Amino acid sequence: MNAAIVTVGNELLAGDIENTNATWLAEALTDRGVDVARIVVVPDDEQVVAARVGAWAGEFDAVLVTGGLGGTPDDVTMPAVAAGVDRELVVNPIAERDVQEKIDRIYAENPDLDFELRAEWYASMPADATPIPNPEGLAPGCVAGNVYVLPGIPEEMKAVFDNVAADFGGSVVTRTLYSPEPEGALASPLGELTDRYAVRVGSYPNRSADRTRITVTGDSDAVVSEAVRWLRERTDVGLESAPGSGRPDGEGTVGESAESG
Repeated sequence: MNAAIVTVGNELLAGDIENTNATWLAEALTDRGVDVARIVVVPDDEQVVAARVGAWAGEFDAVLVTGGLGGTPDDVTMPAVAAGVDRELVVNPIAERDVQEKIDRIYAENPDLDFELRAEWYASMPADATPIPNPEGLAPGCVAGNVYVLPGIPEEMKAVFDNVAADFGGSVVTRTLYSPEPEGALASPLGELTDRYAVRVGSYPNRSADRTRITVTGDSDAVVSEAVRWLRERTDVGLESAPGSGRPDGEGTVGESAESG
């Protein structure tokens, strides 16, 4: 299974906030064995979002869109996704009922609230989409075909994703190794490795720890294991386990860890 991530927001493009949603989603999908093939940041522009979603919905198994949900003028994601998947934008009755209950509670708990909240602002989504409950906020997500729409607030995005996490799975296998050799010294054997085996290779120097992290990724555990064995015979890679899951954290011993979905 492969996937693409679309993050929506002018504030991301301006550098006002860090794009932590894309990083979190990429890690969550990779941990489930999904091949994350593309990540893009687009502005709060309905035509731009619609074009990107429409193109990628036909190219990848799943497209995850985060940001731009709500009741403000720059919240254009739902109408954009509807246009991108060629569906009408409608008020989903299930989502509307859930949102209205939350709005009623907000007004009951805040009787002096002096601005309007309308359920249809948050419950509008592509026709025939399946709402995804948002336990952390007002705006639900939705699934329209193979397009998953998630809120932009990180806590809400994570909570909504957790409700559909079971939809994502794959057979991508990644092995992470650590070597004291500098990255330049590994260029030749890593190049030969990709010529010999159907794997993707990444190398990431960590100068403060005097080591290089190497990732070997493929669709077959047997192929990845054989590629790792070949690499170990030709490079200085130890056998001790690095701490943690194998993700880059800057500290650890020379060794290997494995991740698969």
